[in-house]
Amino acid sequence: MTDIPAFLTPELQERLLLAAREAQAQAYAPYSRFAVGAAVLDAQGRIHAGCNVENAAYPEGVCAEACALGAMVIAGGLRVEAVAIVGDGDTPVTPCGGCRQKLREFGSPDLPVLVADRHRWRGHFTLGELLPSSFGPEHLTVAAAAGPFRGNTHEP
Repeated sequence: MTDIPAFLTPELQERLLLAAREAQAQAYAPYSRFAVGAAVLDAQGRIHAGCNVENAAYPEGVCAEACALGAMVIAGGLRVEAVAIVGDGDTPVTPCGGCRQKLREFGSPDLPVLVADRHRWRGHFTLGELLPSSFGPEHLTVAAAAGPFRGNTHEP
């Protein structure tokens, strides 16, 4: 584990943790009974939270990180500066593989990933530690040069 960056003050860490815990309390997990909350800090300093949402087509649920990223994008954010994940388990709950890639879309390999449970911080990582040698937007040089696509661009 690497050091937590200086911009992520103890107060900001606590705000992220609170948002992730509040989201975890709202999780819809009737099948797994495994509630997860996530909170992302965007480049404008705003915090966006999300929880996991399951459904009867069990593998088609949505992870907390994906919900938080969706909330960030709806608010106009395109860059994640830090993320907090709250999940209860015997070992620290880190993002699944798919969510690691989703976080990579909006964050760099040095993105701080803080993990906690309902009672305490359990650890911190960088996204690069969790997803080494990742594939990101910069690999798609033609698409990346055009900038992010936002919604329907067709004239009515």
